Amino acid sequence: MKHLFFLALFALTLSACNRRDASAVPLTSGRAPQVLLFNGTGTSANDVAAIETLLQRSQISYSTANSAQLDGMNESRLRLYQLIIIPGGDFTRFGNGLRKETTANLRDAVQHGVSYLGICGGAFFAGRSPYNGLNLTSGVQFGFYSVEARGVRKTAVPILGAGTPALDQYWEDGPQLSGWGAVVGKYPDGTPAVVQGQFGNGWIILSGVHPEAPENWRGGMDFTTPARIDHAYAVTLIRAALERRPLPHF
Repeated sequence: MKHLFFLALFALTLSACNRRDASAVPLTSGRAPQVLLFNGTGTSANDVAAIETLLQRSQISYSTANSAQLDGMNESRLRLYQLIIIPGGDFTRFGNGLRKETTANLRDAVQHGVSYLGICGGAFFAGRSPYNGLNLTSGVQFGFYSVEARGVRKTAVPILGAGTPALDQYWEDGPQLSGWGAVVGKYPDGTPAVVQGQFGNGWIILSGVHPEAPENWRGGMDFTTPARIDHAYAVTLIRAALERRPLPHF
């Protein structure tokens, strides 16, 4: 079962990598692509680049928007996109770098049917963060995964999926997602690492780990799961959010 699962993910990765890469659609192009990827204040430039690589290889059309550009979009503009992705980074700076009207517009856009994928900092930002957070979680505020309290800042963590073998994922200062949504993946201590659910008409997937992490993030850590397998899982999360498709859950 484990080998069949890995082979299936590997086949998906090969299929994606054999496609011609796409480039970001400029915000001034006059057309809205499928995905809006935030790359503004507080985001990790390396994580933005990792997500862009997967979007390009998967031929998923996207635009990027920094904080000022996002501040310039009203709810009607945001509702033109199928999916908004908020990557890893400092969620306190995400919110503090945006106008309150902007986070309200983002919240309303999701409530009216735009999907949301939040990774690490983007998952914190989706909760009831006091730093101008989105509160897509009906008041639930997320805390850090338990190894943070032991002084661990980044490590390989086996994430167990529903009915699938555990995959070693890159974790860095990420949340555990107790109290909201259906649990798609669990940390070794049993707390939720990946969750899914709805806010109004919007479909939301939140991840406390980085399946999109490139190989060069793995230095000094022991992974039994190849990066290409984790990348295939990251694409699964992106497509599930884009297509509003529930993933197997506990």
